[in-house]
Amino acid sequence: MTREEKSIAIENLTAQLAGTNIIYVSDISGLNAETTSNLRRACFKAGIKLEVVKNTLLAKAMEASANDYGDLPKVLTGNSAIFISDVANAPGKIIKDFRKKSDKPLLKGAYINSEVYIGDNQLDALATIKSKEELLGELIGLLQSPAQRIISALQNKFAGSEEETEA
Repeated sequence: MTREEKSIAIENLTAQLAGTNIIYVSDISGLNAETTSNLRRACFKAGIKLEVVKNTLLAKAMEASANDYGDLPKVLTGNSAIFISDVANAPGKIIKDFRKKSDKPLLKGAYINSEVYIGDNQLDALATIKSKEELLGELIGLLQSPAQRIISALQNKFAGSEEETEA
């Protein structure tokens, strides 16, 4: 790779990093062609971009980015792939699902909404993070619940008072 090609690759990676707040870094080395294809297919279906990257180029892109990746560049050893997503827990769920059949992909670290998570031991926590949509759904459900109870109670009271007036 020439210097110019490296510079272009760093610019492209920097642009990708700037366009998202959710990045997982993992090791997918050792996966056979079929498993890798299945992983890519699962990522595509979930709206996740999976890309194998050179560690030095990704580290330079992180350095050039406006985001603070903390210690995340320190985990860039060996083979690395990045998962870029709009949903915080989607890559974690996919990695966890693939780990049922294999010991890879290994989670090296993640950057989610300005928070840095380092190590494979964070996978369970990351897979269970609630997405923005899930939190909003729960909040709306909680807000609607008391209103529905009041309406139901009023309807029952109103229905009971109608029966009394008819009698």
